[in-house]
Amino acid sequence: MAAAASHDTRVSALGGYAVFAALLSAAGLPIYIHAPKFYVDEFGVSLGALGAVLFALRLLDVVQDPLLGKLAAMTASARGKAVAIGVVVMCGGMLGLFAIAPMFSPVSWFAMMLTLVFSAFSFLTIAFYAQGVGKADTMAAGGHLRIARWRETGALLGVCAASIAPFVFLFYMEAEFTGFAIAFAMLGLLAVLLMRHEWGNAKPDAGPGFRVILQDTQARRLLLIALVNAAPVAVSSTLFLFFVESRLAAPGQEGTLLLLFFVSAAVAAPIWGILAQKYGIKPVLLVAMVLAVFAFAVAITLGSGDTFLFALVCVATGAAMGADLTLLPAAFATRMAEIAPNAAEGFGLWALVSKLSLAFAAVVLLPMLERAGFSSGGENTEASLWLLTLLYAAVPCGLKCLAIALLATTQLEKG
Repeated sequence: MAAAASHDTRVSALGGYAVFAALLSAAGLPIYIHAPKFYVDEFGVSLGALGAVLFALRLLDVVQDPLLGKLAAMTASARGKAVAIGVVVMCGGMLGLFAIAPMFSPVSWFAMMLTLVFSAFSFLTIAFYAQGVGKADTMAAGGHLRIARWRETGALLGVCAASIAPFVFLFYMEAEFTGFAIAFAMLGLLAVLLMRHEWGNAKPDAGPGFRVILQDTQARRLLLIALVNAAPVAVSSTLFLFFVESRLAAPGQEGTLLLLFFVSAAVAAPIWGILAQKYGIKPVLLVAMVLAVFAFAVAITLGSGDTFLFALVCVATGAAMGADLTLLPAAFATRMAEIAPNAAEGFGLWALVSKLSLAFAAVVLLPMLERAGFSSGGENTEASLWLLTLLYAAVPCGLKCLAIALLATTQLEKG
């Protein structure tokens, strides 16, 4: 009976990790999907201006993410309070972004609210992943992969809900993004409540410093792979709504296709984790990357009316992303447990490299489309639509091939 109760407690605690991961994921990728198009359509902000703002925020991350990693390590003994404050800031920024009309220039308001959301998001992500390393150390062998399955499956379910929520709220209220922001704040409250007993196990030390992590060959290699491998997701996420609306000529289908993409990722994530425990992280991750390459190659050939074929692409790329988001963090966490058990600084660097790929997408792709004469929801030339296709599918295809080459030449420890 005692063993059964202990097992139930562990499962309950891991469920809290899943919900908190869902909160973070809802504040991550969906914002890159929804926010630019929302501000273009609602407030007439140009794609170039939005790209410049998103790039500037990523430059801010270059400075602040490593410092936030330091802060998360130094405040580990009071992590519960720090996390609660971070959640309040993130939810406030989300309400300001989508539920409150800009009080001054829409571009400046967009920048200010996103700064609040992403700064809090960065701190919370670092603290959360670092806490996962400490949690895994108290579990049996394979703890990092088990934590990753719960955490990343929760994250993918959260990103599913956040990606389609505005389309669902559209049927119930005029200001669908207001409903999204309110629902996000409610999820934040739930996540804080479910995780309130977990933060007490954090290690109250300042960590080993970035030098220890950056001097480690395998850690550096994993950070490089993460940078290159995250770029295709950043590119395709930034352009997804534009691609469906203009290239496929399928306005109104965005919600269904997004749901298909993220549900596929959520379903595939635990399967990839189970396969990795049996065969190892590296071969399973390589299979997933190759799947993504084939799927993006198919997307290059699509045009107006090819919605069904694109749905198949969404299933394949979603499944591949499930492996990316589950297995790479597990491999990095395993290495951090060896060289930097506090892990907060390590995941500060991890958060940084993940966002650098989003900077690339924002500063390069959106202005390129604008210069080519692309208009969201308007009439577009075949040349601008072809550029959209190349950016959405061909660029990720090439980046994935580079990531495959890097991973194939990297030695990974067993998770």
